[in-house]
Amino acid sequence: MEPQIRYTTTDDGASIAYATMGAGPVVIIASDPFLFSGRLRVFPGYRALVQAIAARFTVVLYDARGRGLSSRERRDFSLDAELRDLDATARAVGAETFSLYGGTLGGLTAMACAARHPQRVVSMLLADSFSSGERFYRESAVGRVSVALRTVTADQWRSVTNMLGTQLAPEDADPGAALEIGRLYRETWDPDAFLAYRQAAHEIDVSSDLAAISVPTLVVTTGGDNFPFEQSRELASAIPNARLLRFQARWAGWDEQDLAAVTAFLAGHAAPAPTTAPSPAVAPGSSFRTVLFTDLVGHTEMMQRLGDARGREVLREHERITRETLKQHGGAEVKTMGDGFLASFGSVTAAVDCAIALQRAFATHTESMSEPLHVRVGLNAGEPIEEDGDLFGSTVILASRIAANAGAGEILIPESVRGLLSGKQFLFSDRGEFVPKGFEDAVRLFEVRWRD
Repeated sequence: MEPQIRYTTTDDGASIAYATMGAGPVVIIASDPFLFSGRLRVFPGYRALVQAIAARFTVVLYDARGRGLSSRERRDFSLDAELRDLDATARAVGAETFSLYGGTLGGLTAMACAARHPQRVVSMLLADSFSSGERFYRESAVGRVSVALRTVTADQWRSVTNMLGTQLAPEDADPGAALEIGRLYRETWDPDAFLAYRQAAHEIDVSSDLAAISVPTLVVTTGGDNFPFEQSRELASAIPNARLLRFQARWAGWDEQDLAAVTAFLAGHAAPAPTTAPSPAVAPGSSFRTVLFTDLVGHTEMMQRLGDARGREVLREHERITRETLKQHGGAEVKTMGDGFLASFGSVTAAVDCAIALQRAFATHTESMSEPLHVRVGLNAGEPIEEDGDLFGSTVILASRIAANAGAGEILIPESVRGLLSGKQFLFSDRGEFVPKGFEDAVRLFEVRWRD
């Protein structure tokens, strides 16, 4: 359940992580904080459902902005922003028409999309959904728990996420399922973003859109404390051409009969399979991207001093920190060179935020571990050439040259990138000009200051 992750960019510049599973007509699962984690892993209880759909359809998963592997600095959790992210994902996979799955709060996005874009949505499946975020947080048990814990969310984030995991774990799950859900929550959200999302979702209400939904709709409910049956019944009554199906199992306890009913509905109202292949992590041709180079300082000397076995252990820690930080900031790893990485971003701001987070993470590691890790980082922005998953061209070469000019713990950017960051809350130091090898013109560099 860990499909290959790709990236696309919305029309307002947010970098969105998405992935596909299976083959056939497209079913897009509207981003839902109670369904997927930041690595696009599926929460326990929903795995059987996603696997069953993927056996017959192309399932598309994505993280909306502000969470998971998508742009973390984008904290716009409005309905318009959610719809932009869904639209960008559909375009990235080449789906002119598609079916929608909306679970819990993901149903808000799905219903709004179906009402406003009937020419694109061919059918919709709603599971334990609400037409009002305020009603979700007032009537569902998990929503009430989330609200009750709001005052301690920031200070007791691990405990809060584990309590949510307990609330959301399937009834017959093993004891570790709740802890796994809690851990997946921590991968997906930071506490401030989680609080901001809850506040924004509380204000979303699509009740006025329901009468405009014309596509075949199946409303599924498992009832219980988390998702009261009455809300699902009202949804099925308010949406034309909708029918209600009540499962006997507790929330997310899908059995074979339930899964067969869901897949049969989708098969009966399926969109054509996409005519184009999914977009790669970096779109070919003229896609504007920010590229980031990292280089581990003193790598050769370290390997000679520690030996192959111990040196490799240190390198694995370097790789772990880098990959986790890239994922948290929506970066696509293009390749690793052993002692460094090349990554790509759809957002200049996200790339610089990631560079700062990398330096802070390695500084924290160095303070607490016997073997220090120091990296230099260089960034550039432009239109790299993409071929077979790798990046080429002058944009990439210049980023490499810039990284080579950085010292341990430094982040360097060219003046062109400095201009793109105008008005952003970053601090810079002018490092003067240099003439990169292979280039005719001098480039003025700026250091991004990240230390407190």
